[in-house]
Amino acid sequence: MPSRRKFLAGAAAGLGVAALPMLRPDAATSGAAPAARPRTRAVPAAARAADRPNIVLIVADDLGYGEVGAYGQRLIRTPSIDRLAAEGLTFTQAYANAPVCAPARCSLLTGMHTGHAAVRENPFDGPQGSLGPGDTTFAEILRARGYRTACFGKWGFGPEKPGQPSSPEARGFDEFYGYITHGHAQKYHPRYLFHNGKRVRAHGAYAPDLIQERAMRFLKDAGDDPFLLYLTPNLPHAPSDVPNLAPYGDKPWPRADRGHAAQVTRLDAYVGAITALLRRRGLAERTIVLVTSDNGPHEEKGFDPDRFDANGPLRGYKRNLYEGGIRVPFIAWSPGRVPPGVSDRPLAHIDVLPTLAGLSGARAPRTDGLSAVPALAGTRRTGHRPGHLYWYRNDKYATRRADRAEHGRMKHLAEAVRDGDWKAIRYAPGRDRTAPDRRWHVELYDLATDPGERHDVAGRHPKVADRLVRLMHESWRAPQHTTR
Repeated sequence: MPSRRKFLAGAAAGLGVAALPMLRPDAATSGAAPAARPRTRAVPAAARAADRPNIVLIVADDLGYGEVGAYGQRLIRTPSIDRLAAEGLTFTQAYANAPVCAPARCSLLTGMHTGHAAVRENPFDGPQGSLGPGDTTFAEILRARGYRTACFGKWGFGPEKPGQPSSPEARGFDEFYGYITHGHAQKYHPRYLFHNGKRVRAHGAYAPDLIQERAMRFLKDAGDDPFLLYLTPNLPHAPSDVPNLAPYGDKPWPRADRGHAAQVTRLDAYVGAITALLRRRGLAERTIVLVTSDNGPHEEKGFDPDRFDANGPLRGYKRNLYEGGIRVPFIAWSPGRVPPGVSDRPLAHIDVLPTLAGLSGARAPRTDGLSAVPALAGTRRTGHRPGHLYWYRNDKYATRRADRAEHGRMKHLAEAVRDGDWKAIRYAPGRDRTAPDRRWHVELYDLATDPGERHDVAGRHPKVADRLVRLMHESWRAPQHTTR
């Protein structure tokens, strides 16, 4: 695998090659670097910019699969996201690559699953994890292709100090405004936030609104160059803090539930404001908007996810490797560019990097993901995904509902694999991944007939279970550096 420095130099050199003019069914379908293209003469910068779509990637924090109307929600109002789903492409089997925040976001940024990624766990009692020296983010790839890049919201890697190599500015973003650490991101009225490596006063204002204002300003200032906006508000993470409870103030629900519902609807309003601005500026047809979440629904600070069927028909919550903990909403919208429809072909967040690289006309580094460009173009929206998906979980917390879903195994190290419609989950006897296989508890589910994972069929299909356990072993590579 080429070094990160050499890869980025190659991506920058590729600016003379025309990018994808539109979403094409014959685009690359693998995260591996494609075969070398024939030499072409350089094209004018304006033409190259027109070929490369703008990207807006919105990642919610702990938004469950069932918390959006397009995915079955009936109590919480999400009209803006529902409109995107109706006009765009809705993925019904999209996955975060971890059931908690830090590793999920690392996989999203780098395209590496949690058996290979630099950050594989939320921090226990030490510092939060950092991106590794060999990691390449999708922002670095797009910036090398001439994109203007920005990240507004929750970052979550490295310490709160300027110049650290895991900062957003060091990882491809021209501008950053928001929270550096996960703990700080739980404060909705912080004293300070970070702007391009420097602390700036927030004066106790409601931070999600400040972050949204920065995103809107970025879009208003967009010029002729293509742009990448990575918007990561901390909504609807606990606590259920929101300036007002509208439109749920009179509901006969506990305060935490009304606040959470208001958080989701506020997030929806942010999405609506962004898409309305894109339409007003005539950028909608030149922009692809992606909306998703980093993991399943939480149950913290008094919030009851079951009131809203926040995980839909799925089993599990945040921190579980059952579908409810890792299956998330994922909607792609771009009028005239992404044909409307529904896709049941599995899509994972590790696919985002090769997809964005493909959209920009860049060569992607070899990752664990696959390009979703064909699905966005209207082809390959059904059927099995080539290869398998892998997840790893090791977390210090054990929330009540999630622990009950695992029959008391929340503080056990766990991993899972999906291959076709088969999905296996296994639990270590404790936190020791080196324990012999005979000491692990293995479960097997057929997602084609049992998407709610109610019936463990490992006893009926031991060979299938053994094969998926072998895939777990093959998917794990010892970390290059500690993340906690």
